[in-house]
Amino acid sequence: MGKYINPGNEGFAEIRRDIYVDKTGLIAYINDLIGKPKPLVSFSRPRRFGKSYTANMLCAYYDAGCDSRELFEDLQIAHADSFKTMLNQFNVISFDVTGFIKTSVNRKMNALERMQKALLSELKETFPGCVDEEEDDVGNALYSVVTKGNRKFVFVIDEWDALFREFKEDQQLQRDYILFLRGIFKNKDVTPKTIAAAYMTGILPIKKYGTESALSDFKEFTMADPLILSEYVGFTEAEVCTLCSRYDIDFEEMKQWYDGYSFEDTKSVYSPNSVMSAIKFRRFRNYWTQTETFESLKQYIGENYDGLKDAIILMLGGQRVKIDINTFQNDFTSFDNKDDVLTLLIHLGYLAYDQQKEEAYIPNREVSEVFRVATRGGQWKEVECAIGQAEELLEATIRCDSDSVAKALELVHEECTSVLKYNDENSLACAIYIGYFTAKNYYMIVRELPSGKGFADYAFIPRRGTDKPAMIVELKYDKNADTAIRQIHDNRYGGVMKKYFGELLLVGINYDKDAEGKDAKRHQCVIERK
Repeated sequence: MGKYINPGNEGFAEIRRDIYVDKTGLIAYINDLIGKPKPLVSFSRPRRFGKSYTANMLCAYYDAGCDSRELFEDLQIAHADSFKTMLNQFNVISFDVTGFIKTSVNRKMNALERMQKALLSELKETFPGCVDEEEDDVGNALYSVVTKGNRKFVFVIDEWDALFREFKEDQQLQRDYILFLRGIFKNKDVTPKTIAAAYMTGILPIKKYGTESALSDFKEFTMADPLILSEYVGFTEAEVCTLCSRYDIDFEEMKQWYDGYSFEDTKSVYSPNSVMSAIKFRRFRNYWTQTETFESLKQYIGENYDGLKDAIILMLGGQRVKIDINTFQNDFTSFDNKDDVLTLLIHLGYLAYDQQKEEAYIPNREVSEVFRVATRGGQWKEVECAIGQAEELLEATIRCDSDSVAKALELVHEECTSVLKYNDENSLACAIYIGYFTAKNYYMIVRELPSGKGFADYAFIPRRGTDKPAMIVELKYDKNADTAIRQIHDNRYGGVMKKYFGELLLVGINYDKDAEGKDAKRHQCVIERK
């Protein structure tokens, strides 16, 4: 068992002894690539989305230096035709790029050199007599090993993009690193003879230069477009439902906190680390601020690109924004516009992306809380002020104090529209969502809940253990609050709530942006207790 070559299966054995979700179907996909042209996969995902778990799984399965049958024979891959023929049949080279950075004394100058030196040294030691001592090229060394009768290699590279993250400005180092990878995976004389398969994972997709991928032979799967591997991005709803049943956890709470990533083939994807943490600690909370990318979030939402702040506030207000992800160069410095920053946040997991509608949005309550923390202070004083009044607004609503609710909404709406470039129905909806931001501690807030003859604008469904009343909120624009209340009655929006809760508040809110005069009220509110 080596450090980088054939590292064994203990890492995966430890994973199986913990809370475990079977993701071995990914192995079957990679098995189907072996023996075909370009069996190379790059699958980028955010921090805490199971990348290292997958790396350990692949090492254990392919490593010819160990016997992993017992670890896999009760899992999904065991039903695949390729299970036995590929199990423990290859030399594996596995490494985490961050390891070379952390152990380097002069990090900037030596990270890539240390990587090459370590791999060459272990190749020479593991396969004595196969590699010349003077050989200084990893690709050539692999070729020498295989042509002398040894098995082909499966590469498993974790945190492949670490050099791009750690040395954002060092373009020469980045280009040297890409050339190093191309020498292994894009050498037509060497790669087909030495590489059985490769799997790279990291946060960023493969670096682009202009419109072209720097490693075009890799099949790419990303948070913006995971294609047929979408079920392996995180936990699916069926998997989370099973976990909640097994560990006696409230599934609806889990869904509100950690669901929200959605792809064409898999409509509901959860953050794995957050789900597992909630199970282990038996507490629903924000686990994202414990990741190293949290500081990056604060940095990038402060970028001074026209329309960026506007977009962030809209998404904090529960809305979606149209973006173009195609100009992003897959690094941390080449930003030309707000869409590049928002695309980065998709890859970091702080935003979800609807590929069909080309819209970005905040996926769930956990990430919404992360944004709230990240927008404290600095240029986000308007948002901080609006959210700071949320408890007062909620309590005034529950007291049926219509005048206080209207005044509080006036302040929140003014704060939001002082930033937004328009003042319409969307800005009002945004103000409502931000104004009731902390209500998520007591309610599941559902926008456009199907109810009666139509859709209620907002339904506030009390969480377990709270004594607060359920609420239906209907919004009107340039009409009046009484009209909003009548619509709730006429469309019987409250009916769907009554079977769950005894007390129900009907809240009608109107905004008249053209109201003028001393006694004019731009915001009106009517509240009925049922």
